[in-house]
Amino acid sequence: MPSSGGDSIKVAVRVRPFNQRELNRKAKCVVSMQGNSTTITNPTNKETKQFSFDYSYWSHDGYVVDQNGRLIQSEASSRYADQMTVFDDLGRGVLQNAWAGYNATLFAYGQTGSGKSYSMVGHGSNKGIVPITCGNLFRAIDEAREGDKELQVTFSMLEIYNEQTRDLLFNKSQHKSTNLKVRENRDVGFYVEGLTQHPCRDYNSVEQLMEVGAINRTTAATNMNATSSRSHMVISIKFKQIFNNDLGESTMKTSEINLVDLAGSERAESSGATGDRLKEGSAINRSLLMLGTVIETLATADPKSVVPYRDSVLTKLLKSALGGNSKTVMIAALSPADINYEETLSTLRYANRAKKIKNRAVVNESPTDKLIRQLKAENARLLAQLSRKSPHDGVSDNSDVQRLLTQNERQMKEMMTSWEQKLETARKEWEAEQRSVEGMPQKRNQCYPYLQNVNEDPQLSGIIKHPIYDGVTNVGRCSKQRKEEMDVHYIVLRGLGIQEEHFIIRSNGEGKMMMEPCANADVTINGRKILIQTSLNHGDRLKIGSNSLFLFIGFPSERSRESVESVTERCNFDFFQNELLTYSDITHELANTSPRAKRHKNESITDAVYAEYIRLVPVVASMNAISQELKKERDFELFVKNLATYDVRGNEIPKEIAVKVRHQVTDQVWIWSKSKFINRRYMIEELYMKHQDDPTWMVELSEDLDPFWDPVEDIYLGCAHVWLHSLSYNMPLDDQVPINNDIGEEVAILQVSMNPCTPTKEMKGEDSLVIDPTEMVGKRMDFIINIPHCLGVEWIREKKSRGAMLKFKFYDEEYGHETAAVWRTINPSFNMEQLITVERADQDLLHYLHSSALIVELWGLQEGRTGKRNSRQDSGFFHITHTSPTPSPSMSSSSSDVEMLESELREAKKMLKERDEDNQDLRKICDVLKKENSKLRKKFEAKIAPAREKGATRSGTSHVRHINNTKTKSSGSNRAQAELGRALKCFFSDIRPLQQNLARMTSHNGFKGNKEIEKLSEDLDATLLSLKQSVSNAVRLQQMERPPPIK
Repeated sequence: MPSSGGDSIKVAVRVRPFNQRELNRKAKCVVSMQGNSTTITNPTNKETKQFSFDYSYWSHDGYVVDQNGRLIQSEASSRYADQMTVFDDLGRGVLQNAWAGYNATLFAYGQTGSGKSYSMVGHGSNKGIVPITCGNLFRAIDEAREGDKELQVTFSMLEIYNEQTRDLLFNKSQHKSTNLKVRENRDVGFYVEGLTQHPCRDYNSVEQLMEVGAINRTTAATNMNATSSRSHMVISIKFKQIFNNDLGESTMKTSEINLVDLAGSERAESSGATGDRLKEGSAINRSLLMLGTVIETLATADPKSVVPYRDSVLTKLLKSALGGNSKTVMIAALSPADINYEETLSTLRYANRAKKIKNRAVVNESPTDKLIRQLKAENARLLAQLSRKSPHDGVSDNSDVQRLLTQNERQMKEMMTSWEQKLETARKEWEAEQRSVEGMPQKRNQCYPYLQNVNEDPQLSGIIKHPIYDGVTNVGRCSKQRKEEMDVHYIVLRGLGIQEEHFIIRSNGEGKMMMEPCANADVTINGRKILIQTSLNHGDRLKIGSNSLFLFIGFPSERSRESVESVTERCNFDFFQNELLTYSDITHELANTSPRAKRHKNESITDAVYAEYIRLVPVVASMNAISQELKKERDFELFVKNLATYDVRGNEIPKEIAVKVRHQVTDQVWIWSKSKFINRRYMIEELYMKHQDDPTWMVELSEDLDPFWDPVEDIYLGCAHVWLHSLSYNMPLDDQVPINNDIGEEVAILQVSMNPCTPTKEMKGEDSLVIDPTEMVGKRMDFIINIPHCLGVEWIREKKSRGAMLKFKFYDEEYGHETAAVWRTINPSFNMEQLITVERADQDLLHYLHSSALIVELWGLQEGRTGKRNSRQDSGFFHITHTSPTPSPSMSSSSSDVEMLESELREAKKMLKERDEDNQDLRKICDVLKKENSKLRKKFEAKIAPAREKGATRSGTSHVRHINNTKTKSSGSNRAQAELGRALKCFFSDIRPLQQNLARMTSHNGFKGNKEIEKLSEDLDATLLSLKQSVSNAVRLQQMERPPPIK
């Protein structure tokens, strides 16, 4: 039996199997378990992190489905932990604590879809901790009934969403408000005022109550645009044992069992660092954030710290479970997939902190008669206090006293009412509630087709079933008055984007069902938007409005082709979302990479983006529907940012999800990051809920508090990669470079030139050319970056009042450089010239020039912009301390290295052969350059000959025009130079290790005098010398054939 001393919270972790989405994305398992130790591996760098908990449950594989549909171990040696294993370790301890008179709490934590609800509630034949605990409790009660001992069980079920507490078992016939207040009592702590406590005679009563709670939860989620993944569910079971103690006194031992299914942990991500002007403004996210803060504070065990229990509804109700009077167990649900690595790691860290918290649980036992006397005395005191109040005293004080009086009277009435009377009252209320529901849904669904809801949470899918009778059925919001006026059957749906009359279903009773959408109604069947009358068939998937999903179950005769269970399992939430994306361009966006990039070896990055995109699609649809309903004139659109466009080396790096926001009237645009959008999404939903309660509430809403509003901002349009390798050879560059946006589309063309020069900005001649860039180490480098203009800026073409500007950073500049703003022209002239000076070049700079590009960003400007040109710009001067390259370690002279050297020799021969082939390719490039330069020289001489004969009769302006035309035509030569520079860079970087290895071999004792190695070394040196001479001659010839400067 547990002791009453300080006990740490027991923490268990459980990893589930892959879900269908992860299987489709070919996810890899990154979680492993050994005993009570859990290890997670970073899929990118293979770094591992290890955690230890009280229990580690491996439920990922090693299971089979038995004839009853239960998941069990596939063999005796399997590590699979089934539902009963988890209950035996966790749930059974909760029951033992309840019998002993301790309060007990078990809560599940983890990201959406990680298996929290499966562990807590279960699915089908695989019952979870809650039903197994209730079943075992009643079995134990039946076995323990003896003498005058009375055992009582009451059941309650509530949900916390947006800091509002909702009773999921409210009695509709009494028209009570479902939103309840959380109060505090000095004896019992925090409690929910008015929460219905249902007496239960047996386990069947509990099952019925849980079914009602699930239906109410699902209906409310649909009507309020909420999903269960953002709400917390708390099931409370109060267990009372009333008996006579050794002194003959009537004594009551009480235990409260709280079973908590928390919201998805990814909802707790703080947006404080997103740059959003509205920081965590939503109440939807507050409970999980405050829970994390409470756990963090308790884990530090600092006596001076104040634990912020009062800052959210959830932490108020969990106060006794965290650092209070309760035996507490936490189960952390884990996804094994690499695409969920960050969320799984966050869950493990959360659980690791929670295990440091210590509670002090005590037995809740006291004489019943004493409790009644205390309540009577308290009532007398309150009545006296109320009688002393004058009419001038505060109304709120009087109401508080009256509320306490009512509460005490209710408690006394409950204590003085026999248990059998309570059970009989509960039975009558239940029967009355059932009579208020027309017919029995289960019987109707056996005879007629019906629409069955599909929810993100599998536990809430298939809960709501709307039968479709013969004749005409209207589907829509349908007010009560309208329903009474229409002499047809009505299915009432209140989700976002659903009209008063949304669509009509006609059934002839002979197996034919037709659906016809009303005007402007958003209805999708099997991924396609429907505009005309369409037939409905068994298993069709419907999206109604922005996010209401339903599965059509056909006539009983149709169900023989595919059973209801089979089609329900196949057409889950993920199936719906993937089908809806079939006709979108997400696949193209995710596959798009930079021109130089190859497919990333670890595909989990793209898979994670795809999964996130699927998750956000219905959210964006909801935001568009809310915007339309609130008349906010905003459109939201998801897109994928290819971050390779920002990389100076053009490498493939992870993509990101972002949201484009557009004003429908002004065409103003904003780009929201994913985290900013999630933060605003919660605020927008909260705004919508307040609007539903009071439509006039938004009239006085200021812009600063409006989550739809943002000040005008500059928009990143795209960037150009200007490759710098020619500068490492002191070769000029003059080219037109495309500017591509995040998805690879060309949005403009950039004209740019880079010319080596002297410190006084005079262009360098051919003598400055170098063959080996390492010759520049320790030397000064100067060059001019010139950006005259951009061509065809699509941003301005779409709306003439817009403008544009350019930004870039060279090497490790802090602020970079930007042009002046240019407005209302699709071919903006920037005429920017920037001198870059490197006082002493080093290897890092040369490597940057060799392998990197200058990223020139194009930014779009909008009317109403208040930003000015950045005054903090870099000067372009670099002072680099030169460091010599680290020499390669010398080779050991041990004779045991001979085999390794022989292997290196074979590799060297193979590499030399490959480099000889590369050499031939380079010679061909040189020949092409020579021929092209010869043609250009002849054309140039033919054009300037008349000018030389006429001398001064021809104007200098015309001459300059000829030169500029020639320069434009020679752009192919510049590109050829760039290709040559790139090839040389690759060649020399690959050949140097080979030279070093050959040098070490020739000096090694085991190879001295080896003619084959010496011959190989001589051949390599001769090949390199020949190549350098060929390249040098080609480049010098091109420099000689360049037109002379005009004076």
